Amino acid sequence: MEILKNFVVFEGCDGSGTTTQLNTLERFFLYNSSSLPPFFKTFEPTKGCIGQLIRKSLRGEITLSPQTIAMLFAADRNEHLFEAEGIVERCERGELVVCDRYLPSSLVYQGITCGDELPKRLNQGFPHPQMLLFFDLESEIALKRIGRRAQREIYEYMDFQVQVRERYKTLLPQLSEQGVKVHIIDASLPPEDVARNVLAIIQEMPIFKR
Repeated sequence: MEILKNFVVFEGCDGSGTTTQLNTLERFFLYNSSSLPPFFKTFEPTKGCIGQLIRKSLRGEITLSPQTIAMLFAADRNEHLFEAEGIVERCERGELVVCDRYLPSSLVYQGITCGDELPKRLNQGFPHPQMLLFFDLESEIALKRIGRRAQREIYEYMDFQVQVRERYKTLLPQLSEQGVKVHIIDASLPPEDVARNVLAIIQEMPIFKR
């Protein structure tokens, strides 16, 4: 399994705060850019044409089969990784790339909706991140947070989110055994405390020790 250096991924159940924490981390790097490695924030689904199609399906605006959604995620990820100025190019030239959701999300979410075999096959050739931060949160708390959103997505209901959390708990040790540096973050803490924990962990990356 290939590990992509300088690549960090945020994962968690819906409502766990991955996007909030990535935006907070980006502000820290912007304010301290002269003393820190180059930083690039990104996310999946991407804002490209395939990613936009996925987002329409997640919002329930169009109906696609679970298998089609799994294949679209893999296609979007392939572009995200290997396009010009994509994740691989940026990591290889010494940027710290932090992504809100990546391959583990497909193994978890699409594993629930269409079984494990298809997402594993679709994603088996992609590199894994050097570090993964999992934002752990009880499903009940996560659903309360989601309930404050203006619009909910097709996976944002209790039974599904309980399965998501359980599957992450099974997957994370496997990724750790394969060489990914996995950290579990208590996402129930106040956002500022979570942000401090995230920053301390991120600064363990070798790119900071050059």
